[in-house]
Amino acid sequence: MKDQLEKIKQEALKQIEASDALEKLNDIKVAYLGKKGELTSVLKSMKDVAPEDRPKVGQMVNDARTVIEGKLEDAISALQKKAREEQLKKEVIDVTLPGRRNKVGHTHPNTIALEEVERIFVGMGYEVIEGPEVEYDSYNFEKLNIPKNHPARDEQDTFYISDNIVLRSQTSPVQVRTMEKGKLPIRMLAPGRVFRSDEVDATHSPSFHQIEGLVIDKNITFADLKGTLAEFARELFGPETKVKFRPHHFPFTEPSAEMDVTCFKCGGKGCRFCKGSGWIEILGCGMVHPNVLTMSGIDPNEYSGFAFGVGLERIALLKYEIDDMRLLYENDIRFLKQF
Repeated sequence: MKDQLEKIKQEALKQIEASDALEKLNDIKVAYLGKKGELTSVLKSMKDVAPEDRPKVGQMVNDARTVIEGKLEDAISALQKKAREEQLKKEVIDVTLPGRRNKVGHTHPNTIALEEVERIFVGMGYEVIEGPEVEYDSYNFEKLNIPKNHPARDEQDTFYISDNIVLRSQTSPVQVRTMEKGKLPIRMLAPGRVFRSDEVDATHSPSFHQIEGLVIDKNITFADLKGTLAEFARELFGPETKVKFRPHHFPFTEPSAEMDVTCFKCGGKGCRFCKGSGWIEILGCGMVHPNVLTMSGIDPNEYSGFAFGVGLERIALLKYEIDDMRLLYENDIRFLKQF
């Protein structure tokens, strides 16, 4: 029995010395000290040992177990220390290396332009109001003096969800909803995304953004419209900017006009940017049509107002001299970080 125990102990120590991984040491522990291990098998055979020899055999088994357990603990500690050292070597930080800058987001050109426009009009006392992008046909057309079968419906190439529900083709429905509340006077700005069935190219997109303004009060005239938009142009494009109004037609305003501003690139002398004319078309505007006021519950004999609308992308393209609208939607960080 003594020789058997010595043989088991020497084999266990030999395997412990040869082990180079914690998993192997665990296997050795199970093989020799586990419930079905070598030393446990010896203890189970104690019934075959003479009663007077059992204390001696039990002591030898315990001594062998103690030696094996001690060697295992030493080997495990050594391997754990080695693993920690290897890990620390991999995690060493060279403080002399230059830092790595994380790439962070940047305000989009559209957002920069929108915030600038909102700043200008809020400074004039306007309130920024938003509305739903999915709109009723009545708000998108009929209450804007565009009845069924009106030619303007074809011009706008609207996305229809059903006969009575559309993706709004302008933010004017927000103005109608505000007028219907009956809280006068009104000075509001309605920015938001709009949808029209256009082909994608350098100047068109089926989804873009508009900023529309509305003023309703007593004794509002076209002079108020001209003064407001002239001040807006000077604030946005520079104090030397001049404006020009050309007659136009919109179903929801009468009279209507389009406004041009002097080219901020050449100061009105004529250049490639303004195609030699010295002027750049910027927005559409006009006095709110009496029919629109009436349909919104406002007496056109007592109140009058003006409205205007400008494409947000158009402002961004002009202000930052971008020649292709598609660049605004491609999310190319090389382009966006320039702003």
